[in-house]
Amino acid sequence: MDTVEITIHSRSGTGKGAARRLRRAGQVPGILYGPKRTPAMVAVDTLQVERRLAHLEGSHLIRLVSAEPGGSDGGERMVLVREMQRHPVTGTVLHADFYEVDLTERLAVSVPLHFIGKAVGVVAGGILQPILREIEVECLPTEIPEFIEVDVTALGIHDAVHLAELKLPEGVQATGEATQTLVTVLPPTVEAPPAEAAAEVAAEAVPGEAAAAPADAGAKKGGQEKGGEG
Repeated sequence: MDTVEITIHSRSGTGKGAARRLRRAGQVPGILYGPKRTPAMVAVDTLQVERRLAHLEGSHLIRLVSAEPGGSDGGERMVLVREMQRHPVTGTVLHADFYEVDLTERLAVSVPLHFIGKAVGVVAGGILQPILREIEVECLPTEIPEFIEVDVTALGIHDAVHLAELKLPEGVQATGEATQTLVTVLPPTVEAPPAEAAAEVAAEAVPGEAAAAPADAGAKKGGQEKGGEG
């Protein structure tokens, strides 16, 4: 996986007002933290976030380079984006959390699944149904896969791929249950009879009922007339 490089700036203001001023100035507020460091308030140019981070899928190793080398956060740090908050309407990135990692220690990360091939069950009319879109794995930060491919070509209707069947890169280990289903092929849905056919069936039933009605009516009328004569 390629490493993305981002320049960070230190910041001191906190609160919603300071964050709004920072965004108006073209920067995204963020926080840099990790198990071996004190959390630090940082900012990243909005253009860098949108062009280099916003489109990333899964977990990516990122090199943070300080714009103030002599400051408390000077030098380079290897991090993961743990969270990226977006505006619910515009989708604009509002805040970013950077988690500093130790390149020599394994960690748990989420990796997206890419389903490839056309299942034979789909060709037969079935429906490919992904159950999971990503899985959690353990590996070194430098070995994080960009994604994991799942070949569904051989899947027939009712067949499935389970976590234990995945081909993972060397050094990468899945952490979920081995029997967990990742994707399956569902049978074709049963369609209800067309409305036109149902209407025809109803129309054919009506004449029979109508034909019985006059006979019944005549019988009743005759009985009434005989009763009147008596």
